[in-house]
Amino acid sequence: MIMDGKKSDVGERDGGALLGHRAGLLSRRSFLIGSAAGVGALGLAGCVTSDGMSFAEASKVYGPMPDEKFPIPAVDVSKVDPKYYRKTVRYDTKEAPGTIIVDPANYYVYRIEEGGNATRYGANVGRDGFRWSGDAYVGRKGEWATWTPPKEMIRRQPEAAKYAGGMPGGLDNPLGARTLYLYQNGAYTLYTIYASSDAESIGSGITSGCVGLLSQDMIHLYDRTPVKTKVVVLPA
Repeated sequence: MIMDGKKSDVGERDGGALLGHRAGLLSRRSFLIGSAAGVGALGLAGCVTSDGMSFAEASKVYGPMPDEKFPIPAVDVSKVDPKYYRKTVRYDTKEAPGTIIVDPANYYVYRIEEGGNATRYGANVGRDGFRWSGDAYVGRKGEWATWTPPKEMIRRQPEAAKYAGGMPGGLDNPLGARTLYLYQNGAYTLYTIYASSDAESIGSGITSGCVGLLSQDMIHLYDRTPVKTKVVVLPA
């Protein structure tokens, strides 16, 4: 969805689209809850998974990242359904390697690899009424980006006005460690793929249309995703 063709240096979809772990009254979860106000589901019939990682392996993959600008803590993997751990799977598609496919009906994001495979990540996605589908592309990327609440959110949640000038990057920032900004026809759609610190959000439809991956997964995807990468969002 394109809203007035606006381009912004932050992921100002709705602060509720971007959740995190804690920031007082303006925690990402409060953004999320306060912002709540479209073709059938598409399954994964062509996708045969390989063996998933063990709890011990997941604990390593989702371990702390102390060398980040803002050190990222380990994920409590006990709060994530193992089916959402990062995994290499078979995925039949005509899309080129490198393409990102978002499957909101099943709470997955895929990066298409060579040889009919894909890297699959668990995700949180848009709630009912905020979901969208279609083709887009990564128009720009951001590390520890500033987040600015849109005017619509400030009207609904006046307490967000304190960030009208922008909330600096950090662990409590709704955009998290990395952000991929989705564009269509040269205009920012106001949707992003972003990094979430909220393990319990994975596998849920709780945002205002944006797509969140665990920080470790988002950094893994971000590092392999150049600007102009095609993004396909499937119907939910």
